Amino acid sequence: MEMNMRLSRNEMRGKAQTVLGLVDPATLGQTLMHEHLIWDVTRPSRRDASTKGGPDPHDYWKLMTGGIADPRNTTQRDRGLAAREAARIVEAGGGTIVELTIGGLVPDPEGLVEVSRESGAQIVMGCGHYVNDYQDLDNSQRTIDSFAQEMIDQVQLGAWGTQIRAGIVGEIGCQWPWTDLEKRVLAAAVVAQRETGAALTIHPARHQDHPWILVEFLKEQGADLPRTIIDHIDRTIFDDDRLFCLADSGVVLEWDLFGQENTYYAHADIDMPNDGMRIQTIRRLIDRGHLRQIVISHDICHVIRLAEFGGHGYAHIQQKVLPLMRKRGYSDDEINAIMIDNPRRLLTFV
Repeated sequence: MEMNMRLSRNEMRGKAQTVLGLVDPATLGQTLMHEHLIWDVTRPSRRDASTKGGPDPHDYWKLMTGGIADPRNTTQRDRGLAAREAARIVEAGGGTIVELTIGGLVPDPEGLVEVSRESGAQIVMGCGHYVNDYQDLDNSQRTIDSFAQEMIDQVQLGAWGTQIRAGIVGEIGCQWPWTDLEKRVLAAAVVAQRETGAALTIHPARHQDHPWILVEFLKEQGADLPRTIIDHIDRTIFDDDRLFCLADSGVVLEWDLFGQENTYYAHADIDMPNDGMRIQTIRRLIDRGHLRQIVISHDICHVIRLAEFGGHGYAHIQQKVLPLMRKRGYSDDEINAIMIDNPRRLLTFV
């Protein structure tokens, strides 16, 4: 097989990178900034269980509220199913899906190429490593330089043993307590951000103070904060003081659990907001002048949330959320900033 040539910083500057190659960022259109199409978020200790057939839709409520831990719900390896689901966003007027299945979650770059070609959706792939407990045991001995070079190569050469290149760094995973391994991976991700000109997206720990701890760490490492995204704000920050302080730092804030409409969050003792509450919180940030720091998505990583299994699917934001935003007084310019302009700026290499 002919080997990939390393793309230079100059070749990438001003472009976005999908699994099919470099593109004009103007072609990205409405963009979901945090999704999974082919994934395995089953805890590694349970991955020997059968996942054939998918979860039973009759168990929808128990699956959505964490009442059942079913590997068939946390594993999705069917490229055809992924393509059919991704096609729904195109049919609804969307253009691009940022797919953040990275080390520890069993990425499938070649599968994403198939999904993109079959669905018509542009797919931007992430790189790096998920939380400590999902990482390969050998990673515990690796250095910052080792992780950094791996991520740089994933953007400029090819990822996970393929010639398919990533277009964003992350979602770099953190848990609570935050581990030394995760700190090394994030420090390396900052190096990769600086060396490639890519944006960086981070999965914070499920602790309300961790996003600010991340900001302080990122400053020390020399990260480009306006090109750094803190994910999962919906399940992490619940008061305006923390939210506004975080926004004032310059980082981009991501509400990426749209479509999760139930209070009963399986992974932490919180009251999960519904979509209406998400829209209200985002409005308060916009009114403070932070419109350019907001992106949204669904973070689908459970099969029961796919449309074929009775869930909302990847088109939910186009079909339900954007009309609700307009009904709640959002202007077309504000919606375009959140769905098109902000993602395009972040996905354009600098």
